[in-house]
Amino acid sequence: MPTATSTGREIHPGDPFPLGANWDGRGTNFAIFSAHAERVELCLFDTDGVNEIERITLPEYTNEVWHGYLPDVGPGTLYGYRVHGPYEPEKGHRFNPNKLLIDPYARELVGDLEWSSAHFGYVLDAENKDLSFDEQDSATGMPKCRVIDPGSYDLKGGRSPGIARSQTIFYETHVRGFTKLHPDVPEQLRGTFDGFAHASVVDYIKNLGVTSVELLPIHAFPNDEHLLSKGLRNFWGYNTIAFFAPGQRYLGPQGLNGLRDMVRAYHDAGIEVILDVVYNHTAEGNELGPTLSFKGIDNFSYYRTMPDDPRYYINDTGTGNTVNTSHPRVLQMVLDSLRYWVEHYHIDGFRFDLGTILGREPSGFDQRGGFFDAIGQDPVLSRVKLVGEPWDIGPGGYQVGGFPPGWSEWNDKYRDTVRDYWRDEDGTSGDFAARFTGSGDIYDVRGRRPWAGVNFVTAHDGFTLHDLVSYNEKHNEANGEDGRDGHSDNRSFNFGAEGPTDDEGIIGEREKQKRNFLATLLLSHGTPMILAGDERGRTQHGNNNGYCQDNEISWVDWQSDDRQNDLSDFVRHLIGLRQSQPLLRRESFRDGMTIDWLNPSGGPQLEEHWADPGATSIAVRLRRADLEGSPDIWSDVLFLFNPHPSPVDYQLPVEGQEQWEVVIDTSGRRNPSPDNGRFVAEGRSLVLLKRALS
Repeated sequence: MPTATSTGREIHPGDPFPLGANWDGRGTNFAIFSAHAERVELCLFDTDGVNEIERITLPEYTNEVWHGYLPDVGPGTLYGYRVHGPYEPEKGHRFNPNKLLIDPYARELVGDLEWSSAHFGYVLDAENKDLSFDEQDSATGMPKCRVIDPGSYDLKGGRSPGIARSQTIFYETHVRGFTKLHPDVPEQLRGTFDGFAHASVVDYIKNLGVTSVELLPIHAFPNDEHLLSKGLRNFWGYNTIAFFAPGQRYLGPQGLNGLRDMVRAYHDAGIEVILDVVYNHTAEGNELGPTLSFKGIDNFSYYRTMPDDPRYYINDTGTGNTVNTSHPRVLQMVLDSLRYWVEHYHIDGFRFDLGTILGREPSGFDQRGGFFDAIGQDPVLSRVKLVGEPWDIGPGGYQVGGFPPGWSEWNDKYRDTVRDYWRDEDGTSGDFAARFTGSGDIYDVRGRRPWAGVNFVTAHDGFTLHDLVSYNEKHNEANGEDGRDGHSDNRSFNFGAEGPTDDEGIIGEREKQKRNFLATLLLSHGTPMILAGDERGRTQHGNNNGYCQDNEISWVDWQSDDRQNDLSDFVRHLIGLRQSQPLLRRESFRDGMTIDWLNPSGGPQLEEHWADPGATSIAVRLRRADLEGSPDIWSDVLFLFNPHPSPVDYQLPVEGQEQWEVVIDTSGRRNPSPDNGRFVAEGRSLVLLKRALS
């Protein structure tokens, strides 16, 4: 039976499912999970989100879900929650109805988080800190949730291109950073979904040849207070506060429809859209962090707390808190969020930040844990691309190779080995051989495929490719942390000058090393991932941790010279070769491919050769008999790898009337060719040859 609110508005019991604010064409059902709350108030705001116009107690509580239905309340309505319950931090409870809370299922947020002491559930200057209780109202400085009409957009058409995993090439980029300086994008669209959908941007990415753009987090996240105090901003976005709502900073003139149009534009171009998602922690931090949503709704359920002292959080993320995906309702939220992005925005897959946490149960990481089981059985999510970042800082957190079948993983062993190998580090040839041929030592189990390993040399976190060959040390002074932030183990080499130089010899060596890295990446077995701008020689001026630099340090510079254009053309050529030749994008470890590792003298690479730490110049021959017979498909190729600074003379395998034709030579020589079965690989160079029958 309906009841009347304090203003005479009628409220019905409603339903506990689905969660969130769901409009049915006549009214809106509000439902929110909280196992330990004593009362939940729905707060409605005026159209500007400034004034709270009504506070309504949700009338029903079913299966730990508070719910109510409001007729005539529809799309555009702004709302938030106040949740009543015990404020007992020692027991893991931090309810404080003075704090306006974001609905975990909010589809859109309106307004910015304007930091003040009111956002904290405790008195900041109290002697006992978070054990105190703050009575300030936080509503004026909080974003408001907005009821939306999901049926207002025509979702027909624009479906996923369905790129085969063996043909996938990820292009990691940032919606704002990629377009902020783009000269062809109208200024009012730069930095938005609308701008990223601009034809000139889509055409550039399509012409490059990559298949899948992987966007740094676009879920709603606040600017961290400590960054704002230093004149900085959260640029990367790894600090989510609403898992269903796009970040307002990326919304252009079309609002949410701009995101849908963006996805459709890439689908129409045959390109997938992958989201980097952060379900391992939230922006609420540790016990001294703010109360913005989950902490005030049901802290003990949403977060992993210390078993013996739930006042404190388990911090396997390094960010203060860890989302408790072992709780069925929290796990449901994560899966509902993922499914929402697939079904309502047609997203093609996800890369999971600190993905090990999602598989961690109270007993430790478990590839048969609840999250993996649930997602593997989900009829929607099991069909999209799933990529894990297989590490965190918790116990047993490093899980490269530990994710279940069907998943891909970022392979940091590939990154570290390839960087070391091209610096000609002793003893790297054996590991390099494994990485180049798909890391079968890691992934050739349980029917997993070479594409399970996502190969990368650079990513958003760390040096760009240009900086990798230009700096020996990180230069993060602009971050305001006195150089304490960012990796120190960069495995980089500047070729004799730190940063910019006019020395043409050094510049030439750097350009050649870029080609070595890119050729290795795009010709290795496994799934390659390119960092956006690397094909243009983008620099961050030695900053290897641009998370807080929403400026020219992190934005892609679209001005280019002949050297940068040549590098872009080289990348396009490499991608074209990879996509046209099955030998270069191996689909299965059981495809009948013959892999022969050779030493420069032409003989097989024997155990004593692998054991020689200085013998890093090697060659590999790849053959597949089933590919023979087509003039356009290669069945026999040879790679020469020479990381030494001096030339190395290779004896090429010659059987019968075979001849070898040079396809790629990163040294930059024009039209090099073998001479009487021999080929001199220039110092620090990679050579690809294909067999040509005379």
